[in-house]
Amino acid sequence: MKSITDIAKKRILILDGAMGTMIQRYTLEEADFRKGWFEDHTSPLKGNNDLLSLTRPDIIKEIHSAYFEAGADIVETNTFSGTKIAQLDYGLQDYAYDINFQSAKIACEVANEFTIQEANKPRFVAGSIGPTNRTASISPDVNDPSFRNTSFDELNEAYQEQINGLIDGGVDLLLIETVFDTLNAKAALFAVNHVFESRAIKLPVMVSGTITDASGRTLTGQTSEAFLISMSHFPLFSIGLNCALGAADMHPYLKTLAKKASFLISAHPNAGLPNEFGEYDETPEKMVNQIEFFLKDNLINIIGGCCGTTPDHIKAIAELSSNYSPRNQN
Repeated sequence: MKSITDIAKKRILILDGAMGTMIQRYTLEEADFRKGWFEDHTSPLKGNNDLLSLTRPDIIKEIHSAYFEAGADIVETNTFSGTKIAQLDYGLQDYAYDINFQSAKIACEVANEFTIQEANKPRFVAGSIGPTNRTASISPDVNDPSFRNTSFDELNEAYQEQINGLIDGGVDLLLIETVFDTLNAKAALFAVNHVFESRAIKLPVMVSGTITDASGRTLTGQTSEAFLISMSHFPLFSIGLNCALGAADMHPYLKTLAKKASFLISAHPNAGLPNEFGEYDETPEKMVNQIEFFLKDNLINIIGGCCGTTPDHIKAIAELSSNYSPRNQN
């Protein structure tokens, strides 16, 4: 089977769309998040989507299959909140490894099924590593700017556990995504490096930041160029942007990355900006019209969708992208 690195040289790779958006379509109840694992847990669990890899693996498998059928080359594991730090709010910090292992196992099983069916189009699984719900750079207490509710060491430890679970489950690459705090991302990369060295292996590593508003900066104040420079010490497979912005608003910041990065460039924007109800209204047709500017400007190597995107969005993106060549790496 061709490696993902070789394939990326020849065509634009398609990433999947939103996991949460698809899960919402199932209108799940509290019992779905407990089934077989957490029947007697004392805290409410509804909305903790990562648990569904344990309690409703059938749903997660269906979602991965839908994205592969739509044309995705890569699906992300259902582990965005799969660290013990993020699970601490639910009292489930001891299940972080299980969440990551089972999520990776499910996604890899589906990927293998599709690869067997289409040997000329191998499918891959990216271990999704979210930013956690804590930041190492900013105080959550406006009255105490020096206070931090996590540390680099705590993040590093949590990320190592997550990464080991993902690798044990069989992922092909790692995706550190929705980075709003570069210090958190550095802790994740530090953990990646430690795990790679201790296990004597290497996997491709993607990093994707998020520009939080029209200022063009991350939550901790970095421009896209500063973010790139901060991440460039690690031999990344790709660097890019996701979430927060729709494709139209993301365009200028991708241009900066594409101009200066020595890595592949990825993007998985939202389906526009949320409406007053927090929902995403951008149709696949409108979204691909905006993404086409990325392609015409030769900015992209990997493209997919984030919040609000569905298999219909990914199908449209895949069909459009097949008409364009990938960005030439600097």
